[in-house]
Amino acid sequence: MRPNPVPWAQRLYSNFILAPPFLLTTVFFGSLALIASLWDKSGRLQHRIARQWARTSVFFSGSRLQVFGLENIPAETAVFAGNHTSYMDTPVVFASLPFQFRILAKKELWGIPFIGWYLNHSGQIPIDTANPRTTLSSFSKGVHTLRSGLNVFVFPEGGRTPDGELQTFLNGAAFLALRAQVPLVPVALIGVYELLPIHTRHFYPSRTPLKLAFGPPIPTAGRSPRDAEALTEELRQAIAQLIRQHH
Repeated sequence: MRPNPVPWAQRLYSNFILAPPFLLTTVFFGSLALIASLWDKSGRLQHRIARQWARTSVFFSGSRLQVFGLENIPAETAVFAGNHTSYMDTPVVFASLPFQFRILAKKELWGIPFIGWYLNHSGQIPIDTANPRTTLSSFSKGVHTLRSGLNVFVFPEGGRTPDGELQTFLNGAAFLALRAQVPLVPVALIGVYELLPIHTRHFYPSRTPLKLAFGPPIPTAGRSPRDAEALTEELRQAIAQLIRQHH
């Protein structure tokens, strides 16, 4: 468990040493992506900019990042689904996934300056779980994205964990993979909650590296959307196993 409140020395280090370059990095790369959006309608250049932002952000968080299971990434298009532990999950995901992808994320993120501007202009997919009509529209856009040859990343918990433990998974990631008939790849994020837990604005730098691990893809061929609940549970168990393996 992390200390609460944060010790003053650690708070000052986070606020005055780590936070300023982290925020400046977000402003710089966010502005760069916004400028690129004037001619980059595919989002591919903006994605490369976002990846540089992510790597720089992880560096300025005072952490190291290790990636495991790259051999499990399928050659074909897939839905990648990971546990949601922290606001730092997004930089870790963008820094780790070595291919173009789009994210299916809560629409509230679109209101954040710079980050929201990037999301809005780069082909990411907002989802409003409180509105079934727009949720179906988001899934349709996600299927279209997959069929166009782009991978999609989803946080099936729908929100950050309050205590570092896996929450209940929603069926969206499984439903998307089943509709598009593409593999579902489990992804585990480890150590990111400890770096920036929910309801804190302070980094907790550690000598323990952040980890992202890919599990073997779960096939969906021959399965229908009626199997979404069973596939969701299979996904959750696979991510839990990855967390135990790499913790």
